Amino acid sequence: MAPRIRTAFVLGAGLGTRLRPLTDLVPKPLLPIFGKPIITFVLDHLIAYGVERFVINTHHLPDQINQLFDAKTDERELVPTGSYRGREVRVVYEPALLETGGGIRNASSLLGDEPFFVYSGDLLTDLDLNQLVDAHYSAGLAVTLALRTTGLSTDVSFDAGAGLVVDVRQMLKSGIPGAFDFANISVWDPAAVAEIPTGKKISFILVLVDWISRSGRVGGGVVEDGRWFNIGKRAEYLRIHRVIAREGWRPDYLAEAGWPAPIDPGAKVSAGAEISEDSWVGANSLIESGAKLRNAIAWPNSIIRTGVELSQCIVAGGEVRQGVFDEYDFV
Repeated sequence: MAPRIRTAFVLGAGLGTRLRPLTDLVPKPLLPIFGKPIITFVLDHLIAYGVERFVINTHHLPDQINQLFDAKTDERELVPTGSYRGREVRVVYEPALLETGGGIRNASSLLGDEPFFVYSGDLLTDLDLNQLVDAHYSAGLAVTLALRTTGLSTDVSFDAGAGLVVDVRQMLKSGIPGAFDFANISVWDPAAVAEIPTGKKISFILVLVDWISRSGRVGGGVVEDGRWFNIGKRAEYLRIHRVIAREGWRPDYLAEAGWPAPIDPGAKVSAGAEISEDSWVGANSLIESGAKLRNAIAWPNSIIRTGVELSQCIVAGGEVRQGVFDEYDFV
């Protein structure tokens, strides 16, 4: 049996530009899925595997992430420390965005001397982390990327016989065609962090490609089980609500017994309002009689007045007084 990985670095510093204007209000990892912030799915997944402590980097609207985990700084701590479900959470703020590689290097002193996960904070999946960890330890390499057929990209060239990633986006002209996408989860040994330059804004993919060009060996673990959602655009944000509602998908690692629920107990929905099962109404929201929501999301404190019809719309705490709308965001 492979050794247990106890630490995870969760990438939470991205700007989420493709989800604006929603991400002007909240950092992307805090976007609610039926009311549950995306990043908490990440932590639940890792806790179910056996992770005991987390390090999260932040940049955009960092106070909101600190607040979620009640992360505070005292005279003994250099970075805010909080908790989630009894596990330590340390939050590293990046005044200047360092991207994925720079973020790992910047937080390396907090990651310890054992292998650790790197997991995107805006990812929702129930893939088997044990398969990735087994691939990492069986190959005995310093970095192993989770690879998957996602339908979004085939950027990663993988030598299955050797278990090695040999190219990404054909930057090295390897001649081996890409067949997989990087699934935004990886396992790193601390020794590999030395390949990342200090204090530089850089993607760790670029670091690994450079390492491969210098005869470095980067592993890959193909993990095709479960569901995988990369919530990069509003269409994907809405689609995942449809999948959850219509297919009854629920990750088996979740702790919340009542999730998902289309209407928060703190919301007020008037008689005669129509709310589809793939919609969500947040706390302190008001949906008046005759309003219709079809695959529409009303964040907390939203107001939808009588007769308003929303289809594939997101209301981010504002008020919609009248009209029929399709694929529109209210902020």
